[in-house]
Amino acid sequence: MTPSAPSAPSPARSPARGDLFSPDCPTRRLLDRIGTKWTSMAVKVLAEAAPEEIRFAELRRRMPGVSQKMLSATLRSMARDGLVARRVETTVPPRVHYRLTPLGLSLDEPLALVRAWAEEHMAEIDRANARYETETGDGAGAGGAEAG
Repeated sequence: MTPSAPSAPSPARSPARGDLFSPDCPTRRLLDRIGTKWTSMAVKVLAEAAPEEIRFAELRRRMPGVSQKMLSATLRSMARDGLVARRVETTVPPRVHYRLTPLGLSLDEPLALVRAWAEEHMAEIDRANARYETETGDGAGAGGAEAG
């Protein structure tokens, strides 16, 4: 059997994949947005409710520690990226509802794996941080900057 020539990409396919190692690749900005703790928590809460909607106040209640401003910014970013759909009831005050889109729902499983890994290894990471600080005298912890 002879190898066939590669076929041209179908017009319906999305553009080529990004290259995370290219400094100007938009994948980096996307990972910055979807990699936050608040996005991960919002995806988890909304995925548990899917396909139902959750009101803003209920979402905030289920995400301890998130401020109204941070949750608003997170949801706005997720809506811009097509991960959540937003519905506003024209009441006084307005009631705002959110649900994951199919694209947002597809993010639940990968983020669940990252959350599970973090929860499983947190004690080990804490010990490594303490060891590092003891060995180097650097109390900056995870927030310290690396010289490039």
